[in-house]
Amino acid sequence: MDRRKKKLRGRRRNRLAFILLALMLIFIWLGAKNYMNMEGLGFPGSGDGGRLSACLEDLHSTSAALVDAGTGEKLGASGGSRRIYPASMTKIMTAVVALEHISGLDETITMPGDFYGQLYEENASMAGFEPGEEVSCRELLYGALLPSGAECCMAFAEKIAGSESAFAEMMNKKAQELGMRGTHFTNCTGLHDRRHYSTAKDMARLVVYALQNDVFRQAFTSRSCTMASTAFHPGGFTVTSTLFASLSDPSVPGGEILGGKTGYTEEAGLCLASLAVVNGKEYVLVTAGAPGDHQSEPYHVLDAVKVYGRIGENPG
Repeated sequence: MDRRKKKLRGRRRNRLAFILLALMLIFIWLGAKNYMNMEGLGFPGSGDGGRLSACLEDLHSTSAALVDAGTGEKLGASGGSRRIYPASMTKIMTAVVALEHISGLDETITMPGDFYGQLYEENASMAGFEPGEEVSCRELLYGALLPSGAECCMAFAEKIAGSESAFAEMMNKKAQELGMRGTHFTNCTGLHDRRHYSTAKDMARLVVYALQNDVFRQAFTSRSCTMASTAFHPGGFTVTSTLFASLSDPSVPGGEILGGKTGYTEEAGLCLASLAVVNGKEYVLVTAGAPGDHQSEPYHVLDAVKVYGRIGENPG
């Protein structure tokens, strides 16, 4: 009899242990699922949530994040936490770090000649400044953001930090300060490096921060800029925004696209960080991973027009 009681007690203990283990596994699974969907930590390909996420459906871009330009509130995302190569959207961070470390916009920098060969070899986008040319920091800023001039970024990096690698560390420090947990920079231009990456959500966070600087905002939303006359360019020269070069009509239902920074490498696809005002409210949209290249249809720009148009057509 005692033996039978012991067996029954043993079976009950085993059943209880099994139930407790099952409950524990359920709680762990629910917790992990919730964690993976937290802000900035959604798993690749997830919708990421947000009340305007429907506006991001059926895009050419594989990653997208939409935020309130004034508050940084997440309004929608699709693959927003997926790791991307930011390409020339990188130059937004380069501009931010430069603006926070130069003594003034009228300060001039003599363009170094040591990096031009590498930039030409890698087919980097250039603004048009020549080695040895005296250029103001204001012109370097516009040269970096409008035509995506890599030489402008390199000039900032060497002037401020002494080298591109040291400047990249400053960029990473700023990224940490801004809570860009999925981001790591190895250069100031966005040329491809597998260790140089970000997310659409992180880049949107960066743009919201950068727009608080009036000088950055003015450059980011400019269509063109005419550079001063120098010995190398006696008549000066004019640079044009790569965004507006692909966007003849910036209007969208209820508003317009105000400005942005494009990006492209073969590995990154077509990328765009943009600012628009729709129905009196400003939005920042970052998209990445669209197919195509500089010769194809501007699918990154078409995505922006589609998203902002959807917002305008469905107010509230």
